[in-house]
Amino acid sequence: MSRDDPITYFTEQNSAEVVIERMVGSDNPRLVEVMRSVITHLHAVVTEVEPSYEEWMTAIRFLTDTGQMSDTKRQEFILLSDVLGVSMLVDAINTRRPSGATENTVLGPFHVEGAPERAQGDTISDDGKGEPLVVSGRVVDVDGRPIEGAVVDTWQTSHDGFYDSQQPDIQPEHNLRGIFRTGADGRFSYRSIKPIYYGIPDDGPVGQMLRALGRGNTRPAHLHYIVSAPGFETVTTHIFVHDDPYLEIDAVFGVKESLIREFVHRDDPAKAAEFGVENPFWTVETDFVLTPSGA
Repeated sequence: MSRDDPITYFTEQNSAEVVIERMVGSDNPRLVEVMRSVITHLHAVVTEVEPSYEEWMTAIRFLTDTGQMSDTKRQEFILLSDVLGVSMLVDAINTRRPSGATENTVLGPFHVEGAPERAQGDTISDDGKGEPLVVSGRVVDVDGRPIEGAVVDTWQTSHDGFYDSQQPDIQPEHNLRGIFRTGADGRFSYRSIKPIYYGIPDDGPVGQMLRALGRGNTRPAHLHYIVSAPGFETVTTHIFVHDDPYLEIDAVFGVKESLIREFVHRDDPAKAAEFGVENPFWTVETDFVLTPSGA
């Protein structure tokens, strides 16, 4: 803006335009693009709801408390993003894939690096607690061809709904975690326990917000996966138990219909002995379909 341009002062009617105009000197066009949208929508919300001073300060305190609740072990802002559906939307935008390819869902805060690599058929349940589960499947490309040497990184909660990192004095390190590599037929298999639904942390401002909105904090039972192979896009996903009561009200909106699997209850002593699990037990089959990098 030159000195000869008329000065535009802030009013209720032109608030967003005036704020956006101040960014004219920026040399970061992407930042300007993002902030133009943020400011436009933020001012539109304020104009629409007309908050009182008290309501505005409540919002400020909520954001302050959210920041203060965050540390190196807990990120309350990510939790806020999750429960507002923003995390899933960002993930969907960045992982658009052809029809038939395995869909992404949220990583979650409980993945850890350095999980042990285990042999096909091994168990990832180091404490042996829970209902036995046999997981098997394949990693294939979009044409159904098996992918040899694909890495299947899996993790899940314990029988009572906690990850090992949440209970370092109770669960063995890397309990219910493992990395498997597919053979020439693209197959993988391992033993575990049937997952159970659990609640996300609700002892902070996000939990207070959920209760005020009449929302729950429960996630349906699921197994986590990161599946990767050279030349293919990495998939970060879950599979969900088909009859879980929380499928339709997942606190973080992570459920996709294509990721729901039937977990089958079996009473077969001979098969149990073959798999090396106690009878009765559960089984689930799941294939992961990868797309070429850059597809």
